[in-house]
Amino acid sequence: MSRGSVTVRVARWSATHPWRAIGLWLMLVVVAVGLMIAFPKQQTKAEDTWIGQSGTASELIREAGLENKPSETVLLTDPDGQLDKAAATTAFSQLQQKMTAIDAVAAVGQPVWAANGKAALLPITMKGGEDDAADNVDKLLAATKEVQQANPSMTIEQAGSASIDAGIWKQVGSDLARAEKISLPLTFALMLLAFGALIAAGIPVLLAFSAVGAALGFYAPLSYIFPDGGSVANVVLLIGMAVGVDYSLFYLKREREERRRGHGTVDAVEIAAATSGHSVVVSGLAVIVSMAGLYIAQDPVFSSMATATIVVVAVAVLGSLTVLPALLAKLGHRVDRPRVPLLWRLNRRIGPGGISRRILAPVLRFPKVALVGSAVVVVALVVPALGMKTEPGGLSTLPQSIPEVRTMTALQQNFPSQGMAYDVVAKGDDAIAGLTRLRQAAVDSKEFVVTPGSEIRESGGTAVLTVVSVRPDTSQDARAALERLRNDLVPKALPGATWAVGGETAQSVDYGQHQRDQLPYVIAFVLILTLLMMAFTFRSLAIALVTTLLNLASVGACFGVLALVFQHTWAEGLLDFTSPGFVVSWIPVFLFVILVGLSMDYHVFVLGRIREGVEAGLTAQEAVRKGIVESAGVVTSAAAVMVSVFAVFASLGMIEMKQMGVGLAVAVLIDATLVRIVILPSIMVLLGRKAWWPNKLSAAQPAPAGERELVTV
Repeated sequence: MSRGSVTVRVARWSATHPWRAIGLWLMLVVVAVGLMIAFPKQQTKAEDTWIGQSGTASELIREAGLENKPSETVLLTDPDGQLDKAAATTAFSQLQQKMTAIDAVAAVGQPVWAANGKAALLPITMKGGEDDAADNVDKLLAATKEVQQANPSMTIEQAGSASIDAGIWKQVGSDLARAEKISLPLTFALMLLAFGALIAAGIPVLLAFSAVGAALGFYAPLSYIFPDGGSVANVVLLIGMAVGVDYSLFYLKREREERRRGHGTVDAVEIAAATSGHSVVVSGLAVIVSMAGLYIAQDPVFSSMATATIVVVAVAVLGSLTVLPALLAKLGHRVDRPRVPLLWRLNRRIGPGGISRRILAPVLRFPKVALVGSAVVVVALVVPALGMKTEPGGLSTLPQSIPEVRTMTALQQNFPSQGMAYDVVAKGDDAIAGLTRLRQAAVDSKEFVVTPGSEIRESGGTAVLTVVSVRPDTSQDARAALERLRNDLVPKALPGATWAVGGETAQSVDYGQHQRDQLPYVIAFVLILTLLMMAFTFRSLAIALVTTLLNLASVGACFGVLALVFQHTWAEGLLDFTSPGFVVSWIPVFLFVILVGLSMDYHVFVLGRIREGVEAGLTAQEAVRKGIVESAGVVTSAAAVMVSVFAVFASLGMIEMKQMGVGLAVAVLIDATLVRIVILPSIMVLLGRKAWWPNKLSAAQPAPAGERELVTV
């Protein structure tokens, strides 16, 4: 890099026109907020996730106009045991009166009593489609709550697709608020520990938070193309805080370092722009390239995550290259004020890389031993990943703290006909006769039941039969029941006919299988593009191959830890969850692209420092020692921020967020310690100058004193 590079020119302009740069950044944030108000965020619709045979079934049902109307169920139970029929009848009468008065209710059925005498239910059919039910379900929940208050001797609860979705969104909102409440002060505390000064600690947190807000605003109009699948806000906060703080940290640390060497504020900003600023650009591009791999999955939820993450990373990079130099130029030496005496002295006493220098010394002295030993540890962590099971999330993976989830679980326990339902669609002249044969065969198998009053629906030559599995509502049982229908019962009952098995449960199974099928393509896309990117950036095929190998090691270790934690019960009390026995199917795909991108943050930064040493004429061992030690403080601080933010998500209620948080926190911890301080240095020392092959990387000619530090990747 030179003084004429784009990052340096942008930083110089921002540093010499600080108020303009700060004003433009504030204007950017204001415009983003305006976009959020002007363009309400769009959510994915049910048909957006239709896929496979279940998608075909849904399409056939919609074309024939045979969709089931959305429904809710009110469950009555007695906490002391047998249900008092007289009291229950009174409650049912109140429920029927209140529900009938609600415009969104199409019909209220008759009470159904459980065979065990411990429960009774009231079925309610709503008007319109699923979107209409989602908009009006709160009215039904309010009515149910009023009847519960009038009948305290019984437990009166409501469950259904719309109410469970409402409960999930409420839990997600609560989780997000909790994550914000914890992650911001925790990140600030870590920055305070890293800098020992309040202003220096506050700048990265402030910029990261403003980047998150701006990204959510810019995503709002994009949601009309890539609608939110439900996780965008969580992902933007998770990734935005991590990379936003890291990018500011890289820049701010280098600027402070150059000021300590005697450079003026503007010169220090230019040097930071040419070195750390360029690393930030490369790291940001690496994250963007990795996240683009999610588009290969051809999944609307992943596409929304990819789009939102790309936006927040781009905004964070822009902020670190524009408003950050402006703030540093305006503040000057005051960025290190006010100092926290104890932390400031501790930072000065330890010095840059004080701890890593001691760890690195034996690695450089015995690189072969260090490489073999660390490889054994990584392999031991990777081995459990070979047995990792992935299944789609369902009722069994939702937190029991959600009232509607508890109600649905109790409902299925008392009424087997309320379990996992499958819609069998047949088209043709023999459709009704074939489905009649299927209904009898399904009931005779003792594996399925048909809900009383549920008839075969027919329109225009298309007929639909709904059967319910008697198995527990788990992903493994859902797949087993679906396979029994598709591979045995339906083909025998409908030979030669056009048919498909769908329904919500089948959609969940097909969705999980689609994600497993697409994972190899996502991995290939991300690895190939990042390999090419590293080869171009460092002009070295060896560096590109080493980077790919280390990325795979970190991801493999992450998957191994996920399998150890979530497929067993030993960590349930520690992390407050009930083990589902598997990892939710979308987690591995998402974690892979995120980890490859995030690991490039400090990987590029560290390699840039090592390359500076090689170009300065140092031996491979000395260049590695200098590069690792000088970047250790930044890498450690960056990793600490990432691990802490991700660990916050590991404490949330939703199992998907918990698995994502644990996976990311563990992977970054392993990557920043074992991989970057042991494996990478030992490989670089053993390879020597061959590490930069085919680039011979001759030592640079001595440069003027003011420009010598302007050489990096």
